[in-house]
Amino acid sequence: MNDSHSPKAAPPLSATLLAGILGRCPSCHKGKMFDGYLTLAPSCSVCGLNYDFADSGDGPAIFVMLITGFIIVGAALYVEAVYQPPYWVHALAWGTAALILPLLLLRSFKGVLIALQYRHKAEEGKLVSDR
Repeated sequence: MNDSHSPKAAPPLSATLLAGILGRCPSCHKGKMFDGYLTLAPSCSVCGLNYDFADSGDGPAIFVMLITGFIIVGAALYVEAVYQPPYWVHALAWGTAALILPLLLLRSFKGVLIALQYRHKAEEGKLVSDR
């Protein structure tokens, strides 16, 4: 029995995460979410979803900094313990990684946070007065 008034089932979490990673619309998973590298499009070109609800704030930057720092510090400690290269090798390798890794991760993290925001219908917090 098909009831046209029943609520639409949410797509699996994996599909939502993949749409965010790929920068796709969180609703139809087909249209583009971004106009530029980090600039959101005004709306989805496929389903017309308005992206005014999207506000990832500083969340993506925080996650990217923590993950990048964990990877770089862990890798630097491992390389130092095993190979003991000169300090200029560390500076060159980890300085480059510290510039490239955040650039590779930031767009995906922003897309995921916006897709999750849409999936869970997250809104800005509001104070409710009893008066």
